[in-house]
Amino acid sequence: MVNNLTPGKTFIVSLIGGVTTGMGNGSVFGAALMCALGRGSFDDWGGMGMQNLDPTTFNGFVNWCMIIFGVAFTVIMLIALNRHGELEAAAARS
Repeated sequence: MVNNLTPGKTFIVSLIGGVTTGMGNGSVFGAALMCALGRGSFDDWGGMGMQNLDPTTFNGFVNWCMIIFGVAFTVIMLIALNRHGELEAAAARS
């Protein structure tokens, strides 16, 4: 049997599941880190436009945490689904 769960076939599902889970966890991580360590030397909260993605602002830092966690969870989902497909294919062969 062939692995039907290749990264090409599961990319959209992995992207949706990985980004929603990862960005949710990233926002909690960023907020918890800020609560634990304090705001530090952030000049402003980083409200509008490109300040939203400036990691030296409070909002930008949390947004970058969310982006990094979202990408990481998407990669984890792609690897997990591919390995699961390989195990299913190997079990069907035996």
